[in-house]
Amino acid sequence: MERSAEQPKTRSGPIEEVEQVVIRFAGDSGDGMQLTGSQFTHTSAVIGNDISTLPDYPAEIRAPAGSLPGVSSFQIHFGSTDVQTPGDQPDVLVAMNPAALKVHLPDLPRNARVLVNTDAFTPQNLKKALYESNPLEDGSLADFQVVKIPITTLNAQALKESALPKKQTDRCKNFWALGLLYWLYDRPLEPTLDWIRGQFAGKAELAEANATALKAGFVYGEVGEVFTTHYKVRKASIEPGLYRKVSGNEALVLGCVAASLLADTPLLYASYPITPASDVLHGLARYKHLGVRTVQSEDEIAAMGIALGAAFAGHLGVTGTSGPGLALKGEMLGLAVMTELPVVVLDIQRAGPSTGLPTKTEQSDLLLGLFGRSGDSPVVVLAPATPADCFAIVIEAFRIAVKYMVPVVVLSDGYLGNGAEPWKLPRAADLPKIDVRHPNEPKGFMPYLRDPRTLARPWAVPGTPGFEHRIGGIEKADKSGNVNYDPANHQRMTELRLRKVEGIAGDIPEAAVEGPSQGDLLLLTWGSTYGAVSQAAKKARAMGRSVGHVHLRYLNPFPKNLGDVLRGYEKVLVPENNTGQLRFLIRSRYLIDAFGMNKVAGQPFKIREVLAKIEEFI
Repeated sequence: MERSAEQPKTRSGPIEEVEQVVIRFAGDSGDGMQLTGSQFTHTSAVIGNDISTLPDYPAEIRAPAGSLPGVSSFQIHFGSTDVQTPGDQPDVLVAMNPAALKVHLPDLPRNARVLVNTDAFTPQNLKKALYESNPLEDGSLADFQVVKIPITTLNAQALKESALPKKQTDRCKNFWALGLLYWLYDRPLEPTLDWIRGQFAGKAELAEANATALKAGFVYGEVGEVFTTHYKVRKASIEPGLYRKVSGNEALVLGCVAASLLADTPLLYASYPITPASDVLHGLARYKHLGVRTVQSEDEIAAMGIALGAAFAGHLGVTGTSGPGLALKGEMLGLAVMTELPVVVLDIQRAGPSTGLPTKTEQSDLLLGLFGRSGDSPVVVLAPATPADCFAIVIEAFRIAVKYMVPVVVLSDGYLGNGAEPWKLPRAADLPKIDVRHPNEPKGFMPYLRDPRTLARPWAVPGTPGFEHRIGGIEKADKSGNVNYDPANHQRMTELRLRKVEGIAGDIPEAAVEGPSQGDLLLLTWGSTYGAVSQAAKKARAMGRSVGHVHLRYLNPFPKNLGDVLRGYEKVLVPENNTGQLRFLIRSRYLIDAFGMNKVAGQPFKIREVLAKIEEFI
C-alpha cells in the first residue's frame, strides 16, 4: 500500500519483529472501542496479517457511564502465522477507564502490557468501578508493564484549534489511542484516514478532528519516549489472491446475494430486528440493485411467513433471527415442512434461554433447530465453522433447499457473526450453480409427485397456467396434494419427508479427520468452536498425543461415515458452548459413550482450556 503525504514518516528507534500479538481495547460503551478495534482490524488485514477478532459489548443500549456493566471491549489477534482464534490472553490491554481495567485485568498474563488513560482515574470513576484505592498507585499492578498516558489531555491539546465543542473533541480520544497503537505495531494510517474521509463526508470539522487525533497519537509514540521500541508483524504466508476482511454476518449477506445470482432467482429476506442478527437485514438492504428485496416485519412469525410466501412464489425466501426468535418461527417452519418449500432460516445464536444474554455467544439452539416444531417435522441443519465459512454455508443451504424442496436452518452464532477474519474472494466462475427447476409441462403435473432420486416435489410457481394447486398445513395426499386424513397416507407422507432429509446424506461430504484416523481421543465439534479446538488438537499432537479432530458442518443429516469414524477412537470428547446437545445426539444415534466439555459463559473456548481437557483424557 502506498502511504500518502499525510502519513507521519518519523519512525525511529529499535524495532522488534514478532509473529503474533493479541490486543484488547476496552473502555466505556461510549468510548468507541468497537470502532477502534474494527479499524485496527481493517488496517491489519490491508497490510496482510492473518486476523481473528472478538467484539464484546453490553446488551444495554447505554449502561451507566464508567460502571462495570458498561464496559465494552474488542480483542484482535493478528500475526504473520496461522491465526484461528482471537487469542487466549491479551498481550496488550488498552484501558480507557478504571472499570475497563477492573473487568479485564483477570484475563491478563503476568508481564502483559497495560496502557491506561490516567485522566479517567478520578475519584468518581474509581468509585464507580468499585475500587477502594487507585490501582495505579497502590502497587496492585506490579505484575504488569503499566504505561500511564493522559490520553484525554493529550487529545484535547491536539484538538485545541478545533471549533468543535469539548464533548465532541473528547470523543476523538479513541482515535488518539488508535494512532498510538498504530505506531507501536508499525501500522499505516492511510486506511483509517480514508475511512474517516468517507464516514464524515460533508462534516469537515469532524473529519479533521478525528484525523488530527489519529495522527497526534501516532506522533506521540514517536516523540513521547514512552516506549523504547516498537514492533513489526510481517505479512502472513497465505494463499495468493485478493482478500478482504469479513465478519460472519457480512459473509451471510454476501452468500445470500451470491446464491440469488447463482440461482438466477430473486431473493427476499424478511426479519424482525434482533441482536446479533440485525446486521444481516441492514447488509442485504444495500443490494436492491441486484434484485434483493428486504422486509422488516412486525414480528418473527410474520417474518417466517413472508419468507415462506416468497418461496411459494418462486423466490429464494430467507429469514434471520436469534434464539427466542427461532422459537417463535417454529409453527411457520412446520408449515414449510408440510408444504415442502425451499426456505432458509438463519439463526445467529446467542446465550439463552428466552432473551438471555443478547450480546453473548452460545450454541444452545441445536436441539431447537432440529426438533422445535409440532409433529415429525425434519429439516436440514447446517453450521458454519468460521466467519468466512458463512458465505459458503449459506450457498450450500440454498442448493440443498432448492434441490430437495426442504427447509434449511443455518446455525451461526454471535461469535461468528460479529467476529472477523481475512477472506479470499472466490472467483464467480468457481462457485457452484444452483439449479432451479420449475415444471413447464402441465400434462401429468401433480404437486406432490416426487423426483424418484431426491424425493423432491415440483416447485410450481402459482399463477402459471396449467400448474394450479393448493398448499397448506393440512396433510396432503401422496402425489395429488389434495387434503387427506387417511391414516395410511399420513404414515407414508411422514416417512417420505423423513427419508428425503435422511437421503441428503448421500449428497454431502463425508466427515474428514484432522490428525490420525484412529487413536486414543477424537474431538468432535460444530460451529464456532472450530478454531480453538483445532489449534488445541494440533498442539496435543505436537506433544505426541494421539488426538483426531472432526468438525461437523452438516448436523442433519450427519455425514454418512460419521459412525465409522467415531468408532475408530478409544474416547470421544464433544466440546460445545451448551450443556451437551451434540453429545446427546451422538450418544442416542450411535450408542457411543461420548464425553462432554461444556461452557455456557457467553464466551468462546480458549485453546488452553481445550488442551487442559485433552490432558485429562489421555
